[in-house]
Amino acid sequence: MSAARLLVVDDDRTFRLSTAALLRQDGHHVVEAEDGTAAVDRLKGDRFDLILLDLRMPGLDGIGIVEVLRTWGHDTPILMISGFGTVDTAVRALHTGADDFLTKPVEPDVLSARVESLLSRRPSRTAIAPERPGGIIGRSAGIRSVLEVVERVAPTEATVLVTGETGTGKELVARAIHDGSDRADGPFIAVNCAALAEGVLESELFGHRKGAFTGAVRDRVGVFEAASGGTILLDEIGDVSPGVQHRLLRVLQEREITQVGAVKPVAVDVRVIAATNRDLKAEMEAGRFRDDLYYRLNVVRIELPPLRARRSDVPLLAEAFYERVGRRPHEGCSPLAMRLLQAHDWPGNVRELFAVLESAHIRAGARRIEAQHLPAEVRGAGESGGGERYRRAIPVEDERAAIVAALTETGGVRSAAADRLGMSRTTLWRKMKEHGLDDA
Repeated sequence: MSAARLLVVDDDRTFRLSTAALLRQDGHHVVEAEDGTAAVDRLKGDRFDLILLDLRMPGLDGIGIVEVLRTWGHDTPILMISGFGTVDTAVRALHTGADDFLTKPVEPDVLSARVESLLSRRPSRTAIAPERPGGIIGRSAGIRSVLEVVERVAPTEATVLVTGETGTGKELVARAIHDGSDRADGPFIAVNCAALAEGVLESELFGHRKGAFTGAVRDRVGVFEAASGGTILLDEIGDVSPGVQHRLLRVLQEREITQVGAVKPVAVDVRVIAATNRDLKAEMEAGRFRDDLYYRLNVVRIELPPLRARRSDVPLLAEAFYERVGRRPHEGCSPLAMRLLQAHDWPGNVRELFAVLESAHIRAGARRIEAQHLPAEVRGAGESGGGERYRRAIPVEDERAAIVAALTETGGVRSAAADRLGMSRTTLWRKMKEHGLDDA
């Protein structure tokens, strides 16, 4: 592995210095930051191949830094490190956007191995893999249709509207369009329009002049100017206020912006992709969204199917997760766990699936993921529809074999077998009786 630029962020001086020294011995160029504010200052003017980030710090903590980076559109891999190594803490860190998680104290060989593993997965910007443009994973008819439209629209300058439920991968589609265009070498900046108040969003999008409002102590360039020559993703476009809608319409019509507090407009060269989980036609009818802006955005529309409509892609998504965490396929999910994953309706879609796999991976440790490592809502435990969930996951012809396998693996301990199968002991006893296994 060639030398990489690493940023180590930790308010624990001893740990920060020792970690930086170890990584320098491994041949990497290491920059240090003593807290979240210093880290953000470093990241404003520099790019790194990997960030090692303490979770708990005074002021801006690790989670806050990750959120800032993702708002800026940075996709730098992040290794989160914490002295508070609970499962919930790890899941929260990974769900926010970290790529891996370690608990202090960290063995030097473990740290070096994790760093090398994350660096080896750095994506190449030279090409898009034909089977996974922009990281879009799936072979179902719905995903194939999406990929066909992405391939056709990417080389054009058309404005694109990406719709779909939360967690379906709208930003991945936007990135795939950007990477397949002539703008691929330019910046890609994603802005979550729902996360910012109206005044803040205007300043974020269009920039402001010094003195334009209280707290504007210097001129600031907005993301429309910062994304010049590239692509901007306006995520959650359905949540923007009427005032911002009006200004966005002018940008799309005139291809120029006016900073807050300025008079003279500035020309911008940027491609706009918008995304939303709202029904914009319904919003138009209710008078909450401008019809002229809708027609400007909806030049090409890509609608992402929910995960429950493409259950056949769940194993492929799980394989991608295994690759990310370094699991070999045989260390992945047991057949029963996979069937339960495919049977779940996934209201949070792919984002929820990855969060569940992260949690199960941590709970399973070095073992493969079994049914008992999945949360109750996926196993169907404690729900009125739990029996139906189990029947969908396990065909009748496979049920007896699954029960025998679970009893064999647990040495005949029925409570452990029931946990492994994701059912109650009463349900296991009844099904054993149905299959003539009550003497097992």
